[in-house]
Amino acid sequence: MFSKSDDKAKSDAPGTSASYNRGGSATPSLISADLKVVGNLESDGDLQIDGNVQGDIKSRSVTVGESAKVKGGIVADTARICGTVTGKVQASSVTVAKGAKVKGDIIQQTLSIEAGAEIEGQIRRMDSAKANGDAKAAPQKTPEVPDATKAASTSSPGAADKPAAG
Repeated sequence: MFSKSDDKAKSDAPGTSASYNRGGSATPSLISADLKVVGNLESDGDLQIDGNVQGDIKSRSVTVGESAKVKGGIVADTARICGTVTGKVQASSVTVAKGAKVKGDIIQQTLSIEAGAEIEGQIRRMDSAKANGDAKAAPQKTPEVPDATKAASTSSPGAADKPAAG
């Protein structure tokens, strides 16, 4: 009997691997205000940033605190920006809180901007139909550029040939 209760106590103890394998833990990973991270961050759970991050962030949920500064892109299911972000934010749901500053594009399905927030960049809705439309538009524009290039390159050699002949 002691072995069963001891095993359960060990698996529920903080710091054991069992406590980290729960998937979708309610406790977010925290970058505290006195911490500076240089490099990319990736998490399957929630991430609370109160310090400085120089790098890209990929997580299920990202919260950028009021004192936080992020220089890099954010990719998440949900993003709440309360501090400063310099980079692209891409999430299904984005909230830009009062006092937040975003310098970069925001790509989202649902967007909430509180009064007093600052955004410098494009805001685009994430939509699979638009993504396919953009992919179709790019090939149409691409042939025009090579045609102009071919015309320019054809006239340039011809122009070069004429002075050489004359």
